[in-house]
Amino acid sequence: MGNGMTLVAPGIVPPLDPEFKPAVLACHAFADEVKASGKGVALAVALEREEGTVTRYDTEVFGPEAGREGANYQYAERLMKFLLWQRGGWKITIGGCPEIAAAIKEAYGPGGIRECAAGLRRDVYEQEFTVEACELEEMPEASEGARAIGGHLEGCRVGFDLGASDRKASAVIDGEVVFSEEVEWAPKTQSDPQYHWDGVMESIGRAAEHLPRVDAIGGSAAGIYVNNRALVASLFRGIPKEEFDARIKDMFISIGKEWNAPLVVVNDGDVTALAGGMELEDVGILGIAMGSSEAGGYLDMDGHINGWLNELAFCPVDYNPNAAVDEWSEDYGVGAKYFNQQGVARLAPVAGIGAADGIEEGMGEPEILKVVQGLLASGDERAEKILATIGVWLGYAIAHYADFYDMKHVLILGRVTSGRGAEIMMREAEGVLREEFPALAESIALHTPDEASKRVGQAIAAASLPEV
Repeated sequence: MGNGMTLVAPGIVPPLDPEFKPAVLACHAFADEVKASGKGVALAVALEREEGTVTRYDTEVFGPEAGREGANYQYAERLMKFLLWQRGGWKITIGGCPEIAAAIKEAYGPGGIRECAAGLRRDVYEQEFTVEACELEEMPEASEGARAIGGHLEGCRVGFDLGASDRKASAVIDGEVVFSEEVEWAPKTQSDPQYHWDGVMESIGRAAEHLPRVDAIGGSAAGIYVNNRALVASLFRGIPKEEFDARIKDMFISIGKEWNAPLVVVNDGDVTALAGGMELEDVGILGIAMGSSEAGGYLDMDGHINGWLNELAFCPVDYNPNAAVDEWSEDYGVGAKYFNQQGVARLAPVAGIGAADGIEEGMGEPEILKVVQGLLASGDERAEKILATIGVWLGYAIAHYADFYDMKHVLILGRVTSGRGAEIMMREAEGVLREEFPALAESIALHTPDEASKRVGQAIAAASLPEV
């Protein structure tokens, strides 16, 4: 198929990942090579999602006479994977290059390398996943579904956040948190939907005890939620599909009815971005939550949540073909193996942290993170290298995200950022931007809220989701 993409070594090498090949550098090199060849042709991608909304991405690839079919396919395949998880869609229309459309259709078809992702599309949009080719002039135009959501602070509200290792709930009166609680739980291993129902109801109930009444309930959780329905989420991965469809998909709608109050639940990354917008009093915010996975959320330049998936956990950031593979999406080099507890856990043995430091065989990722953070607090250089590596990864990832999002701020939080972790990661990420992407360093500000405002800001933002 001709030459593949040029994989570029980073100018700043992550201390524990010398083979890292940033997606942003490979994509920029590809664009430069297409331009220099004088043989570039236009390529357009349209992705249709719920209720007929359409997002569009326009780029250039090599024309047929350039003999770079392999590079074209690799670029388009990685681009499509990014767009499908960033923006979402069940119907893909590709204009300007029928060969690329055919290759993508094969990759996402039966037996293709991305067949798993096509199945997830069906779960999310409850439509059969399709890929179509057309002429450029026949391409659909963008028709986004951005909507104003959140920012409603009046009345007595409950906000909850469901993570993989803990669930939080807060009681909020006219924008002031009067109660907040964090409870450990283990939802991913549970096969009984009742466990999830009881856990969420208990957290809401304990917060409600501190309110004279419950006017509204807002929640955030890892996963994909459309119209308050849970469609795909790792929190529920242990539940059989029949039980998921019967008892989990509409669980939050039922909980709202149980409390006789409007309830809105959205992806936790979107709540992160909303919290950032409320705190910074600005727009154009990409939120990145580093917890059990990597959650993304986006407040656009108009201050709206636009209905994109923002599942950055499954967006490629490393084009090294030998990069770590995510077992859920069955893909390599995606954020789920970098910007979360998994990233810390897989770097620990590389850094030389093991049994002598308290990491036992079979220990879970949250416990490994605690060990690393304990070492970090004592000034252990090995732990510092782990966070420095994540910080370098993050700098290149932010530069890549900037090719897909219009943004002025990046808000970073989550369990991995606790303690000195945030300081080290931010230092390294900002260093990458200054050295490799100086224009971005000038136009994008990175933020990590302090521990108190992380918890309170997320709680208030979640509670503010429903309009009464």
